[in-house]
Amino acid sequence: MRFLTFLLWLAMVALIVFLATQPVSLTTHFVTAMIIIIIIAILKMFDRRGALRAVVLALGTSIVLRYVYWRTTSTIPPVDELANFIPGFILYLAEMYSVFMLFLSLFAIADPLNRPRRTLARDSVRPTVDVFIPSYNEDKELLAITVSAAKQMDYPEDRFNVYLLDDGGTDQRLESNDPQVAMAAAERRRELQQLCRDLGVNYLTRARNVNAKAGNLNNGLAHSTSEFVAVLDADHAPARDFLNETLGYFAVDPRLFLVQTPHFFINPDPLEHNLETWTRMPSENEMFYGVIQKGLDKWNGSFFCGSAAVLRREALEESGGFSGLSITEDAETALGLHARGWNSAYVDRPMIAGLQPETFANFIGQRSRWCQGMLQILLLNNPMLKRGLSIPQRLCYLSSILYWLFPFARLTFLFSPLFYLFFGLSIFDASGAEFAAYTTTYILVNILLQNYNWSRVRWPFISELYETIQSIYLGRALLAVLVNPTAPSFKVTTKGETTRFSRISELGGPFYVIFFILLAGIVAMVWRIVVTPSEAGVALVVGGWNLFNMLLIGGALGVVAERRQLRSSTRIAIERPAEIIYGDRVIPARIDDVSVNGARILVPANAMRSIRAGERIIMRFQPMAPLATNELPLTVRSVVRDEGGIALGSEFAVDDVRQYKMVADLVFANSDEWSRFQATRRKNIGVVRGVIEFIQLAIFQTVRGLSYLMRSAPTNKKAAQSDNAAAESNAPSAPPTFAGADPNAVVTGAGSTAALSGVPIGRSANHTPDR
Repeated sequence: MRFLTFLLWLAMVALIVFLATQPVSLTTHFVTAMIIIIIIAILKMFDRRGALRAVVLALGTSIVLRYVYWRTTSTIPPVDELANFIPGFILYLAEMYSVFMLFLSLFAIADPLNRPRRTLARDSVRPTVDVFIPSYNEDKELLAITVSAAKQMDYPEDRFNVYLLDDGGTDQRLESNDPQVAMAAAERRRELQQLCRDLGVNYLTRARNVNAKAGNLNNGLAHSTSEFVAVLDADHAPARDFLNETLGYFAVDPRLFLVQTPHFFINPDPLEHNLETWTRMPSENEMFYGVIQKGLDKWNGSFFCGSAAVLRREALEESGGFSGLSITEDAETALGLHARGWNSAYVDRPMIAGLQPETFANFIGQRSRWCQGMLQILLLNNPMLKRGLSIPQRLCYLSSILYWLFPFARLTFLFSPLFYLFFGLSIFDASGAEFAAYTTTYILVNILLQNYNWSRVRWPFISELYETIQSIYLGRALLAVLVNPTAPSFKVTTKGETTRFSRISELGGPFYVIFFILLAGIVAMVWRIVVTPSEAGVALVVGGWNLFNMLLIGGALGVVAERRQLRSSTRIAIERPAEIIYGDRVIPARIDDVSVNGARILVPANAMRSIRAGERIIMRFQPMAPLATNELPLTVRSVVRDEGGIALGSEFAVDDVRQYKMVADLVFANSDEWSRFQATRRKNIGVVRGVIEFIQLAIFQTVRGLSYLMRSAPTNKKAAQSDNAAAESNAPSAPPTFAGADPNAVVTGAGSTAALSGVPIGRSANHTPDR
């Protein structure tokens, strides 16, 4: 059936190509293209599945192919004009790469699959599961919460085992020639062994740090026996329903090797934090997990993403375990198993909550590993040459891999206008009328197609902004792989950072340089219009392109102008009854929101009139999981009184690691919280409003980014040194505030496990964030 569908699509594309290459006048093309654009805009208002979806994609594809034909046959400068031809042909290749990626992505998401839920019934047979939590250098407190959440999943205790796979306490590290490394590894092993004993889970390490995460997971396989393996990153805490909502799919398909679920994050990435878009705009990963993975799933091409997944042991053992040839062991493992005839499934329900990098430098480090690993797969394990894959699967993997070549195209688009503005080179041979008829309609169709496919998970030009902020550094990372495909090594991304001062990122310099170069391009455009009025049309068109690039770089300035992070964890809005034990009194209360560090508790107005910040209280509540105790000690950090009662901003005063089970129960037990918060951000604002939003954001962030530059360099340098010193000392780098605390009340003494968004997850997206 899939093969017949593929043939149908192939025939349709052949027909469209034939029609796109027929000679027509400029006016006919323009009128036809505008009619098609209007039709697509109208069809956007109807159901985006089935036949109508195929019609929209076919219409959009026809305009794109028409542009490709014109661009290829009419606009490339002559070869004998090398000064024009070389940059012109590079620009042409960048455009053709973008068009090719558009076609691959349209194929991949042609008919996204929404799988029905297959929740395990209470009386169904429960297969055995080993839960692997690989770790390298994460804090004990973060691991305690993740392990506690995993241990408390709603699943029979005798049917699953939790393993903390510690790669930071290996024999190799204990025997290091560096005494500090050896001492730290020994202390880590001792602490984590005790942690695992206290929480009732298994501690496992190995002799040597071979093959990074893949080797660590394979060591787990060698020391366990369950039918299925669940993989959770050290900062990915599961909800109670994770196993019950994933294992049911394996029962209906004996050849299913993987059930992957989304990576949901409870803190903003650097773009979301610094641009303050976290609560109102879909997160970056929602485009991949909300649409692309479902599209890949239709072609049996959804792949393992390293965490939040369950895998069948039989399949892993057949292929020799987790693959370690590249530093993206997850996608490589899935590729090998798909080639062996195994199937995968994607379930679009967030059931884990994880952390993203907080600083721009760590964000780039994470993305560098991703792009290098995917390029390694292309060079060392090319899906187009791998036997056993279907044609759709090859195209799906190719789409996911080749996407990471975007830095070359993005940098080309960024600097191409300057060849004309600075040097007068003609790298794009076209009249103003041809540009209006072909290029303008092509751009409009692209915007409409993106909005049609991604409207609820990606706003206009946000992808371009994300790609721009990565391209400066990822281009170098890709070149390193091309030079030596086996050179890159796995590096763990630092999470849970706080920053004491607002400052320009240590990686921000190139963006300011590029901004001023593009600004000089605007000056050059004005000069050309004044000096050569006959070229005013071309100068305005190229200058407009350069102005759009300035908006992108202006947005990037806002990203690298990093706002301070004083909060240490994300608040989650909940409604749970509780009791407060204050002295010899028991007072009824309600938990209003929680974080991994504290809670905001509401009590009656007259119940605790004498309470003051710094006092210690006990909170008692009914946990969702059966626990040995339901009492959790708190330290009051702020007291806010009003006519409705008293709000206590409190810090968890954990003095026994087993109390982290209660913290995990409060924060991570209910996956419905993640779905509700996700739904508040997944909204289609439309093309026109989306473009206006982007322009407003870019202008504001340009001004903000330049204002950071105007600050004295010694101040920024001092701030950076202070943050680095705090990080190296393993102390909180800033005094964090806690859930429910007065935004102006700064407290000390908290461990850092996550960066805090200003809005509690679960609240309305219209809630005003703390600033």
